[in-house]
Amino acid sequence: MSNEKIAVLMGGRSLEREVSLKSGERVCDALSALGYRVLALDVTAELVETLRAERPDACYIALHGKYGEDGTIQELLEFLGIPYTGPGVKASALAWDKAVAKRLFVEAGIPTPAWVTLTADAFKEMGAATALDLVPGAVGGFPMCVKPTTQGSALGLARVDGPEALAEALLSALSYATSALVEKWIEGTELSVSVLDGVDGSQVLPPVEIHAKSGLFDFNAMYTAGETDYFVPARVAPDVVERAAAYARQVHDLLGCRDVSRVDMIVEGEDVFVLECNTSPGMTETSLLPMAAQAAGMTFQDVVEQLIRSALSRRSQ
Repeated sequence: MSNEKIAVLMGGRSLEREVSLKSGERVCDALSALGYRVLALDVTAELVETLRAERPDACYIALHGKYGEDGTIQELLEFLGIPYTGPGVKASALAWDKAVAKRLFVEAGIPTPAWVTLTADAFKEMGAATALDLVPGAVGGFPMCVKPTTQGSALGLARVDGPEALAEALLSALSYATSALVEKWIEGTELSVSVLDGVDGSQVLPPVEIHAKSGLFDFNAMYTAGETDYFVPARVAPDVVERAAAYARQVHDLLGCRDVSRVDMIVEGEDVFVLECNTSPGMTETSLLPMAAQAAGMTFQDVVEQLIRSALSRRSQ
């Protein structure tokens, strides 16, 4: 039995609070079963005071969304000298901003759908609304996908099939973030490919195929039972699986991730496109990382222990 004290950080004030609490509760149960001393912490204004008083050996970050995935909590924990699970400050910040990450993908030769990024300030201060007619030509026509550049759980995601719906979709996306990404909609098979780092290097887990019954894998499809079918391993050709795995590993390394990442992709015919990278994947009953790990022969406890042991190994660094 381990005597190490692990603080599980969950909840907070992000729009993904409820999902985070579910992830955190499952992680707490797994750590307790593994014999760790567990301190469950809802992230509030008392967090720093509590961490300084409790002096945990490490923190398991079960936070999702703003403050949990954008480098904020990572920067704070480094300042406090507490090791934590998951990617560091730089990787978190790069992956959190989908538009920045996509630019890095293009520079590295990783295929990603054509896009444009429009900020709230560009609309308010520079008249960007008068150029919306140029957007279809920039991304390759309709349909298009509109989403906030900095959110998780597909919040603010919309499919736009014609010019009359574009402004409203942008307005909705900009209610979640200060900038929105308009991306060519790729009709195909959605894949999620997770990467776990271990003592023997990184391991790419089997891809999870996602089939949302509504046709849109948004927040409702993610977290409502029966709204989405998942297939593990994915029902795609072996060479597609191989390329998807290679892209997942490349993105993981490109952004500087450690411990874990989940890369979302879309497959159209034989072509694989990378959409984004998630640095704090969900750990709920319907989350994709645990599904992929199970297909690779790992239990939920195996995943949690591998992540926390990685964090604990950095105690003296």
